[in-house]
Amino acid sequence: MGLFSGRRSADAAPQRAMTMPFELSAIHPGATITDYATIDANGDNALRSIAVGASIDLICSLASELPLDTFRGYGSDRVQLPTPSNLNDPGATGQGLEDWVYSLLMSWLYRGNMYGEVVEWSPGGQARRVSLFHPDQVHATLVDGEVQWWINSQPWDDMARFVHRRVNPVPGRLLGTSVIERHAMQIGTSLSAAKFGAQWFADGAHPSGLLVNASDITQEQATTVKTRWMSLFQGTREPAVLGKGWDWKPIQINPAESQFLETQRFTEAQCARMFGPAVAETLGYETGGSMTYANVVDRRSDLLTFTLNKWLTRAERLLSQLLPAPQYVRFNRDALLQSTTLARYEAHASALDNRWRTVNEIRDIEDLPPVEWGDVPNEKTSTQPGSAQA
Repeated sequence: MGLFSGRRSADAAPQRAMTMPFELSAIHPGATITDYATIDANGDNALRSIAVGASIDLICSLASELPLDTFRGYGSDRVQLPTPSNLNDPGATGQGLEDWVYSLLMSWLYRGNMYGEVVEWSPGGQARRVSLFHPDQVHATLVDGEVQWWINSQPWDDMARFVHRRVNPVPGRLLGTSVIERHAMQIGTSLSAAKFGAQWFADGAHPSGLLVNASDITQEQATTVKTRWMSLFQGTREPAVLGKGWDWKPIQINPAESQFLETQRFTEAQCARMFGPAVAETLGYETGGSMTYANVVDRRSDLLTFTLNKWLTRAERLLSQLLPAPQYVRFNRDALLQSTTLARYEAHASALDNRWRTVNEIRDIEDLPPVEWGDVPNEKTSTQPGSAQA
């Protein structure tokens, strides 16, 4: 049915109130993300995990900052076109393409679903701009076998203007599955470890020491001594005077153990891994393998190939549907794979020697102005720029 769903039939509207609606979760009907990410009432606490927030921001930021090119045709017939005006601000919010792409991927990564409303049409009736809804503002119910969408608790009837795109689909379910929904238990473990470490000292999760008497004492005596001891050291630095038989033994806790640093490192790395390969490594989490120069050099390539590319492809598909056929868009992935100066120059030299790029094409890549002789393919035997032959 293309980018947008068709309109609902008019006779379906009176039936909406006849059946108790339920959520169409990607995993189980009748459940929402809140039931899986039991972190708070709306799951937003998942972002309190540093790894979750950093992973989502990494993917959204990299995608939103890549240059977007518009083309027509493929292979030797491909022609690059100026960026259409509607793609400079696809959401008609005044915030631009970068903001729209970031919000789009945020919806997919955090909730597994993107929802939007067509706010501008072309004269031929094609959607040109789509404003995105916050995914928590939208939910679907099933009434007498038909899907009813709700925006801010209000039924949405104009389905020609409604856009829904899901990720991580499950057969037989309307909604996509969010990464957080799939791995809520791991995120909960990460947050619990961090919370316990923070409360270890602040809330007295352990006694600071033991006041020991060699003789047997009653409960009343123990309570009296404890009260006097605590009153002595609350807000004072007075010396302690112990009577016969008493001994103070402070409890020393290793800071790493007290804050569960090993547990936090492991769970945070796991939280980063759930967003895709190379995310944990890019964010600096230990993954159990040795780090070599080759690992560092290949990290960006792995991040693009195994993690970022699928999100870019989905965004490209959606943005291309806002253009008249046969136009389409592609993110310039080379911008992410920026190499060192030496490696880049070696690649340019290889391109010149094999005559599949000219000097001016390379100068354009390097943001340099063209030269008069730079459009002639390079000749390996040439010694002067002006002597190159076609």
